[in-house]
Amino acid sequence: RQCRGRALCSRTMFTRRFLLLAGLGVASAFAPANLGASPKLALRSSSRAVSRQGRAVVPSMKWGDDLSEDGYLIAPSILSADFAKLGEEVDNMLAAGADVVHFDVMDNHYVPNLTIGPGVCKALRDHGVTAPIDVHLMVDPVDRIIGDFIDAGASYITFHPEASNHIDRSLQLIRDGGCKSGLVFTPATSLDYAKYVLDKVDIILLMSVNPGFGGQKFIEGTLDKAREARKMIDESGYDIRLEIDGGVGEANIKKVAEAGVDMFVAGSAILKAPRTQDAYAKTIKTLRGELAKAEVKK
Repeated sequence: RQCRGRALCSRTMFTRRFLLLAGLGVASAFAPANLGASPKLALRSSSRAVSRQGRAVVPSMKWGDDLSEDGYLIAPSILSADFAKLGEEVDNMLAAGADVVHFDVMDNHYVPNLTIGPGVCKALRDHGVTAPIDVHLMVDPVDRIIGDFIDAGASYITFHPEASNHIDRSLQLIRDGGCKSGLVFTPATSLDYAKYVLDKVDIILLMSVNPGFGGQKFIEGTLDKAREARKMIDESGYDIRLEIDGGVGEANIKKVAEAGVDMFVAGSAILKAPRTQDAYAKTIKTLRGELAKAEVKK
């Protein structure tokens, strides 16, 4: 029994260390040789400052500073990108009209998959990406890795409340680092977790699939949850974005917006063959066209 416990502990520690270090080890492979920032990308920049520790942080600001002209944010997930050409992929999707770069960080512990670490975030910043980077942490525990992503240049950091022993403290840790903070809710997770910490929340992210893998089918019951979340946000009076992640595309983005969502993670719906800027621009234009048709209650 003792031996088995040590083995489990060793595997858990290895997974966590791999998540932290793998990003650092592969960062150079993802960063193209040309590190100059594109003028088009600079236009999508959030105002950033440098702290006394020398790390890039996002100063406190209202969401209006990050919004696109139509009031919606489209955030392609790099989980669906070609990782052999990650810098080029991100350049193309931003030039095509995306607003935010979405990171899905998985530790093979909280969810059954292993993805990227803070080194990839830093590599994109070094490459010249100035658009907001939205980091969705699917890790347990969360507090240990928050600071690493702050140092790497994250703009928004969200986490699952079940993965934090002290939700209020984790949210404050993110804000203390100059990032916008948020909570993530899986399809079966109650919104009650957010009830008493809304003053520290900038984003409520609803998972419309079960976390762990991209390309899944949208869970329709998430629409009712989105309406409930929108009502809670509006009644609170706080400036909170309602984000959705999973199975969102041209066929359903309109009804998702009508449920109150204003920030959309779209991975395989955008980042698919042919992998060109023109193809991404066409898809994003179609998505915005559907959003323009949405009848949203003011």
